[in-house]
Amino acid sequence: MRIDEIQGHGKPTVSFEFFPPKNDAGFAALFATTDELRHLNPSYVSVTYGAGGSTREKTVALVERIQRELGIRTMAHLTCVGHTAEQIGSVLDDLWNAGVRNVLALRGDPPAGQATFVPTEGGFANSSELVKFVAGRHDFCVGVAGYPEGHPTCLNRQRDLEYLKLKVDHGAKFVVTQLFFDNADYFRFRDSAGAMGIKVPIIPGIMPISNVAQIKRFVSMCGAKIPHRLLQKLESIESQGPEAVHAYGVDYAAMQCSELLFNDVEGLHFYTLNKSKATVEICGKLKVEHAG
Repeated sequence: MRIDEIQGHGKPTVSFEFFPPKNDAGFAALFATTDELRHLNPSYVSVTYGAGGSTREKTVALVERIQRELGIRTMAHLTCVGHTAEQIGSVLDDLWNAGVRNVLALRGDPPAGQATFVPTEGGFANSSELVKFVAGRHDFCVGVAGYPEGHPTCLNRQRDLEYLKLKVDHGAKFVVTQLFFDNADYFRFRDSAGAMGIKVPIIPGIMPISNVAQIKRFVSMCGAKIPHRLLQKLESIESQGPEAVHAYGVDYAAMQCSELLFNDVEGLHFYTLNKSKATVEICGKLKVEHAG
């Protein structure tokens, strides 16, 4: 159930990202959401990993349960934050023993209250070191993150691409991008990566807009931007209520996805925020035959 086995065969992948809930009620709600999305036959779903490994057990349990009970290919996120190599090795062993074969290897954000990333003693300083370790621990299919508008802490985009190339050289099989709202940023990033010799699939990350204040907060944290015309439109309809924002967000994301698919992207990765409505509506508008 490796992701790289379904890539590169002429059909794009369609994937959904979830995060581990904080309590049992949240888990029940998430499973309802996952079940609602199951009829879309996603190529895979991914589950995030909390700062400092705070959701370690929940991430492992959730990906294992989704794969076992729902029959959907899964990918677990894994970060360097707060873990030694030995601890990360234990997580990887747990995932492997649970039948999970796909890992998204990330450096991870600093824990709350910590301004900069500080490597854990006996751990890893960056995601490229983590990729190499994951690829050598078991025969995982390893994915990594890419940043069309540049990583928030990177000095320039050329250096960003050099880091991405190193991750691929260390074993990454595909790239999932940070969210973006201007497809030109993605196409520029994909072309520049190709010119650097990065030949693995670069999957665009799509976040449907359903809340204006929320999306402003997200882009301020991740270094992305909201194009001015889109920002003006969102602010003009915000007073009309959440339904108006949701409908426009779905239409905008569907437009983004249509243009991306027309230009031969190898997949679409939806940041669902553990909700199904927008993703179902977008996929309904696209009606794309995708890799299962």
